[in-house]
Amino acid sequence: MNIRALAVAFLVFAASPAYAQTQWPNQREADFLIKDFRFKSGDIINAVILLHGTSSTGKAWLMPSLADELFAPGAALDATRYFIVLPDGIGRGGSSKPSDGLKARFPHYRYEDIVAAEHQLVTDGLGIKHLRLVMGSSMGGMHTWMWGYMYPDLMDGLIPIASQPIEISGRNWIQRRIAIQAIREDPGWNNGNYEKNPTQWMVTAPYGFLQTENVVQIQAMAPTRDAGDALYFKQREEAKKRDANDTLWGIEAVMDYNPTPHLDKIKAKLMAINSADDETNSARLASTAREISRIPGAKFVLIPASDETHGHFTHLRAKFWKSYVATFMSGISDQ
Repeated sequence: MNIRALAVAFLVFAASPAYAQTQWPNQREADFLIKDFRFKSGDIINAVILLHGTSSTGKAWLMPSLADELFAPGAALDATRYFIVLPDGIGRGGSSKPSDGLKARFPHYRYEDIVAAEHQLVTDGLGIKHLRLVMGSSMGGMHTWMWGYMYPDLMDGLIPIASQPIEISGRNWIQRRIAIQAIREDPGWNNGNYEKNPTQWMVTAPYGFLQTENVVQIQAMAPTRDAGDALYFKQREEAKKRDANDTLWGIEAVMDYNPTPHLDKIKAKLMAINSADDETNSARLASTAREISRIPGAKFVLIPASDETHGHFTHLRAKFWKSYVATFMSGISDQ
């Protein structure tokens, strides 16, 4: 099993002119296996792990709307101060996945497998004994809840964003079931043993975007029928870049997610952040506000909906929630 991670340490961003460029020039990424390595300087301190969403990779945290807002000098996660780890979860990016060659023979992993593998990366691979913060958004937010109860003594703080600490159900699950069946019932899927990536399932792929983006933003992007058609087919073209098995395995991985029975195991300081226009994790369900009350001292932040927020995708725009992260980090900085 291969797990890839990008470490954004203080030395990477010491040169401020390079950091100021949104293209992040001269980046290099590779896998290298080191056995029994020990840091000469001792333990890594101020380590932070950031967890990505379902269809993303660790590099998502380097997009300007996140990195420029969070990692700049003096920002909430100042990269000159924190050792930041950006892993690719199992099934994504450079980590092991069905399309590497096993196809349908690749194990049907679940969220607990992803979290356990990333924990091993942090503790065994990087030799980090304690984390200052675990933060994730969307799928990464769900994983953050899991880190909290699976490894309650490992971290000082937890910030799950755009997620709920309940079993995947209702609208959230039905949306996923549609995507699952679209792939499984695609004639070209062949039980996962295809030579050419099937394409029929992509007809429904834009539905996920439709269910997660703010309706005001969708209207702005598609103010006419022709614009709506163009947006639909653009989403289909994006889906063509995704392998069917990788997509299916990734969606089905959520089946073991249910933090509710385990919330009383969480010891770290916790702040959950959702946006009011996120219908994937609808505030009208009141599930996060209800369940978080079981965690002593935990805080729930609900970002107000506006013409500038993006529904579930608000998690990709740190300008809406970075101030809360900064305040949270100042509260655990002396622990």
